Amino acid sequence: MSYDFDKIYDRNGTLSSKWAVEEVFGSTDVLPLWVADMDFPVAEPVLKILKERLKHPIFGYTRVSPSLYESVRNRLYLKYGWEVEEDWIVITPGVMPAVNAAVCAYTSLGGRVAIQSPVYPPFWSSISANARKASVNRLKLVKGRYTVDFDDLGSKFADEKAECMILCSPHNPGGRVWTKDELVKMGEIVVGSGGVMISDEIHGELILKGYNHVPFASISNEFAMSSVTCFAPSKTFNIPGFHASVAIIPNKELRRRFDDARGGIMGSPGLLGLAAMEAAFRYGDEWLEQVLDYIKKNVDYALAFFQERIPEIKPMEPEGTYLIWLDCTKLELSAEELKAFFIEEAKVGLNDGSAFGAGGEGFMRLNV
Repeated sequence: MSYDFDKIYDRNGTLSSKWAVEEVFGSTDVLPLWVADMDFPVAEPVLKILKERLKHPIFGYTRVSPSLYESVRNRLYLKYGWEVEEDWIVITPGVMPAVNAAVCAYTSLGGRVAIQSPVYPPFWSSISANARKASVNRLKLVKGRYTVDFDDLGSKFADEKAECMILCSPHNPGGRVWTKDELVKMGEIVVGSGGVMISDEIHGELILKGYNHVPFASISNEFAMSSVTCFAPSKTFNIPGFHASVAIIPNKELRRRFDDARGGIMGSPGLLGLAAMEAAFRYGDEWLEQVLDYIKKNVDYALAFFQERIPEIKPMEPEGTYLIWLDCTKLELSAEELKAFFIEEAKVGLNDGSAFGAGGEGFMRLNV
């Protein structure tokens, strides 16, 4: 079926976090283009399956269906040629709870976690809130595109004795889709040093034409046995409110340590989240293909707009995600002045780049 992504839905009354603009930005006259949440209706097969489940009037404790495990395995093989075993799959209530559990599982109290900056803000709190320390591998901005400083990354493990790394793949906020060669080099450093790679691949299916996402653990058995791959249908299929996700942990000992770390704290998603996740994985591709085409048009529009109308702001062209990282440093405004400019003058609510860590100052993140 054909989807109409131009239709405007009034999200008032839905308790939408994205549209709580007065609470977030201190004004009602702001267009919210910040949090990674689409204003698009979800795929019809997902709605259909949820409606069918809601016809039964009892919503008790729910087991994970064998068919859900099958849908995860089938999707990873279909998309990436990656064959995973059922017992590698851990169903989790969100990628960030899984990342937090992994940090606790694979590092010691006060231990170091390698992190590439700037990066998704909750990564930072997953380190500090769990009494660990960040070893910051600053990304290099080369010709408007982020690249990895491999020598510096190596020092985080050789000199600072980092015990694991949190990888954002594809990268948020920069939109980089790391190449296989880049992933191999990062893996050789992390795994070669005895560390564990915690790979957040939540945007792995939001890839623009001309680029290909490679799951870190799919590269080699060595990488698979020293990694945790976290992903979810939430960003891809616009169902983040269900808090349903997956962790792939091939190494039995790492899986045990992960389960120990999350024990008593993290359960599984609710029954509707499980149903929505399986439906999206099985039947969401027709919708997703149309969404990706629409996002690409929005990206092209935004890039052209900045070039023609606001050349002082340099957008980083994304290879994946629906986020554009805006270099506003030529405006020569402080972080507070930059936020005030977008809210009070441009009337647009964006994510403040300084929240993404070192290298994010003077940038803003735009959701298209």
